[in-house]
Amino acid sequence: MIILGIESSCDETAAALVTGDRQVLAHRLLGQEAAHAPFGGVVPEIAARAHVEALEPLIVAALADAKLTLADVDAVAATAGPGLIGGVMVGLVTGKALAHAAGKPLVAVNHLEGHALSPRLSDSDLEFPYLLLLVSGGHCQLLLVEGVGRYRRLATTIDDAAGEAFDKTAKILGLGFPGGPAVERAAALGNPKAVPLPRPLKGSAEPHFSFAGLKSAVARAAGDYTPEDLAASFQAAVVDCLIDRTTRALGRVHGATALVVAGGVAANGAVRSALQALATAHGLRFVAPPLWLCTDNAAMIAWAGAERFAAGLTDPLDVAARPRWPLDPGAETVRGAGVKA
Repeated sequence: MIILGIESSCDETAAALVTGDRQVLAHRLLGQEAAHAPFGGVVPEIAARAHVEALEPLIVAALADAKLTLADVDAVAATAGPGLIGGVMVGLVTGKALAHAAGKPLVAVNHLEGHALSPRLSDSDLEFPYLLLLVSGGHCQLLLVEGVGRYRRLATTIDDAAGEAFDKTAKILGLGFPGGPAVERAAALGNPKAVPLPRPLKGSAEPHFSFAGLKSAVARAAGDYTPEDLAASFQAAVVDCLIDRTTRALGRVHGATALVVAGGVAANGAVRSALQALATAHGLRFVAPPLWLCTDNAAMIAWAGAERFAAGLTDPLDVAARPRWPLDPGAETVRGAGVKA
């Protein structure tokens, strides 16, 4: 089984070919950092236009890398949401066109499911169910991953996601874009105990996350400390919140095979190290994808497509692009979170 994956939900355009036995035959990715850097964040319309220009050449190049044609592909998997709707539409419409032209099935992939299943691409021993910390620029959730398409949300953010807080902190401190790696680099040069920053909801009986207050505290302290000390103290506060909330979730689940992290913030070394220690303390395996699979990519979309296709889950060509698409649509509404829940 060979799946062509297409990803265009934010500011990375990507195409990949992945097999059902976990071989990444080809992966092409084009970032847009230079286009968005002057604005300190992703501009949706600029991103969508860049996807239009980049996607076809990337798909052609990926097929050439794998020495395949579209006729060799068993299905086309494309991100159908959530994300910046202009970019999502570019990738999904391209996937529909290719599937229709080649007479191949279409798999509309939830971008979050791509992240949630990505550890199974890199770790063939990872079995369901597992506790997943999905931590990225747009989402911060704890989920029990029970199977393909089966997710039970245990916690989510009531305001900002951790990755968003990293990006905003980088902007406040003038560290550049993208913010997550910039903050991590600066933090390596600073004192994590230098700045007394809050740990929102730490120790709370409420299971959820909150990072808006931490981000605001960084803004208030920005003129009084070095960027390096603020970055280090901010990163330490985020790690403390993630570990506290994940520890609470571990007390609510039974039978989990592993503690797993995925999403862009999963590339952060301090986050990975702290979660590794937490998993060890609870006698669990710790699984994290390689760094290139943590950030947005098409291999995870192709793999999610492979998992769904193997389960007999395909989609009609009129499937809609979705700016919001929760993995657990039946989860209770969370105060303050709105559609992010």
